[in-house]
Amino acid sequence: MKLIFMGSNALADGFALLGFETFPDATTENVESVLSELLQNKENALVFLEDKLTRQPGPSFLRARRESGRIIITEIPPLNAPDKYRPSVEELVARVLGRSVLDKPESVKSV
Repeated sequence: MKLIFMGSNALADGFALLGFETFPDATTENVESVLSELLQNKENALVFLEDKLTRQPGPSFLRARRESGRIIITEIPPLNAPDKYRPSVEELVARVLGRSVLDKPESVKSV
């Protein structure tokens, strides 16, 4: 299984130390290229993407999420604003289960 990180240079070094193949300062074009190759070669992969790379998904990204059980894509929140991060799955959860399930209980809210 391939371990891949695509995102800022600041995070890439840490992922490289963990044994990930890294793409520092990656672009959405890099994401599309890597995912297209993984899909074409039918490879297994765990892919970590900084959230900015998932905002405008291309065809290979969407296909990997929709069709491939071999490629797991995980979003990483931005270093400079982790509290403002909203995963793409959040809207789906809100539609299916209701927005109230996403509200933090008072005991968990940040001070």
